[in-house]
Amino acid sequence: MTQRYQPITRLGLGGTGLGDMYHKTSEEAAQATVDAAWDAGIRYVDTAPHYGAGLSEHRFGQALRRRPRNEYTLSSKVGRILVPSETPEIADPFVGGLPFRRVTDYTADGARRSIEDSLQRMALSHIDIVYVHDLSPDRFSQAEYEHYYAIAAGRGGAFEGLVRLREEGVIKGWGLGVNTVDPCLRALRDSDPDIFLLAGRYTLMETTPLEELFPLCEERGAKVVLGGPFNSGFLAGGPNYDYGPADEDKIARRERLRQVAARHGVDLPAAALQFGLAHPVVAATIPGASSVAHLQRNAALMDIVIPPAFWEELKAEGLLAAEAPLPNGKPALQGAA
Repeated sequence: MTQRYQPITRLGLGGTGLGDMYHKTSEEAAQATVDAAWDAGIRYVDTAPHYGAGLSEHRFGQALRRRPRNEYTLSSKVGRILVPSETPEIADPFVGGLPFRRVTDYTADGARRSIEDSLQRMALSHIDIVYVHDLSPDRFSQAEYEHYYAIAAGRGGAFEGLVRLREEGVIKGWGLGVNTVDPCLRALRDSDPDIFLLAGRYTLMETTPLEELFPLCEERGAKVVLGGPFNSGFLAGGPNYDYGPADEDKIARRERLRQVAARHGVDLPAAALQFGLAHPVVAATIPGASSVAHLQRNAALMDIVIPPAFWEELKAEGLLAAEAPLPNGKPALQGAA
C-alpha cells in the first residue's frame, strides 16, 4: 500500500480536551493549547464531530485557520451527522458542546455530508485523514454493531464512499477510529484502509493488537495512530480507565508498574507515552490536552531518556508481552512517520 497522506509527527494533539471532555475548557485555553502544540513542533491534530458536538472542530478551526494549511496534517471522523438543536446534546464523557444533536450515519452519503459539515465548522480547505468513528462493539450491542458494520462495509457504505473520496483527492487517507481491535481487522479484510486510530488498546495496560492486528497492518502496509496512551488519564494518575472509573485489577496493575518505574527512576507517564512508538506500524501517539501545561508536559515526556533495564524488567515481571518491541533508550524525538 502506498502512503497517500503526508508524514505525521510522532506526537500529535488529540481533540477530546478541546471538546470539553470531563471538564469545560475556555476559548482562550483552547487557542493557547493549539498554539503551544505548534510551538512544540506538533504538526498532526485529530478531532471529530462527536467531541463536544462540533466544539472541538470549531476550536481547531479557529486556532489553525491562520497557519499554512500545507504544514500540518488534520484528521477528523465520520459516522455521526450533527443536526441543529435548541440546546446542546451533552453526551458522556463530554460536559459541554455546541447546539447540535448527533445522528448515527455510516453510509457513503453520510460520510460525504459529514466531511462537508466539518469543513464548514473549521473553515478549512480540506481534511487529510478521515476515520470512521466508533464503529465498534463497545458503543453498540452486538446486534447493532453487526447492523452498522454491514452498512459501512456494504455497497453504498462509508468504506466505499471514503475510497471514492480518496480517489477523487477530497481526502488523502482513511481508516477507522475505534477503541477495539475487531473492527480494524474486519476493515483490513473487507476494504482498503490506510491508517487506524486505535484508542487505549496498545498501552502499558494492554497489548492486544500484537496478536493479529499489527501483523496484518504490516502485511497490508497500514499504519496505526495510538489514541489514549494514558488510558483516559489512568497511567498519568487519574481515576478513570477507558472513560469510566478504574476497577481494582487495573489499579493493582498500575501500582506494579509504578513500583518498577520507581526502582529505575522512571516517570511512568513518560514510559506510557513512549512505549507504543517502538512498534514499526505505529505512526504517532496523540494524547489529549486542554491546557498549555498539559501540552507542554506531554512534549517534555517525549524527550525523557528511559533506561532499557526498565523495559526489560517489565517483561521479566510479566507486565509486558514478550514480543512487544521496546524503545531504544533514546528520546522519542519529533520525527515523522
